[in-house]
Amino acid sequence: MRAIDAGLLICHECHQLNPHKPDEEKQFCVRCGGHLHARRPNSLARTWALLISAALLYIPANLLPIMTVNSLGKGQSDTIMSGVIELVNYGMLPIAAVVFIASILVPTFKLVGIALLLYSVQRHQPMSARQRVLMYRFIEWIGRWSMLDIFVIAILVAVVNFGSLASIVPGYGATAFASVVVLTMLAALTFDPRLIWDNTKSDDDHE
Repeated sequence: MRAIDAGLLICHECHQLNPHKPDEEKQFCVRCGGHLHARRPNSLARTWALLISAALLYIPANLLPIMTVNSLGKGQSDTIMSGVIELVNYGMLPIAAVVFIASILVPTFKLVGIALLLYSVQRHQPMSARQRVLMYRFIEWIGRWSMLDIFVIAILVAVVNFGSLASIVPGYGATAFASVVVLTMLAALTFDPRLIWDNTKSDDDHE
């Protein structure tokens, strides 16, 4: 049974359960005074907007150089994929695998996963609520690992700074990639997971 079926509204700020009063146009939490909603307003529209923006930025994030390594007056620019290939050529297979998973597979899975979640909720696709919840929780869990590449670049830029001898400069690809990560994290946050249970087709999903 859903909380709304039991006549309860949960506060988004302090998670206090409040009795639902249908006759009142606006309700506020009895504990913190936060505005109460049965469901987050425009949750699907906001999530789609953030997801589409992230998908558009994902293209330059992979095509533009993510960083440029300057050594003895010579500069070499690398995209995410070319950086992975360079690591493989140098025999650093474990590091290459970590970068590939964190910077290629994880963002791609998040974009596809959130899109499938939104589509299944809106179109009432034959996917159980349990499957949707597992997908949503996994998307939330892996989101933090997408920032690995950005953290590495930030550390390298700060540490490797020897003037004309050697330096590392972040590229526009890093900015686009960081934007993709932030937008997908926000998309996961703006999606109201309670919509998953609103679209269940059987009572077994409510157990």
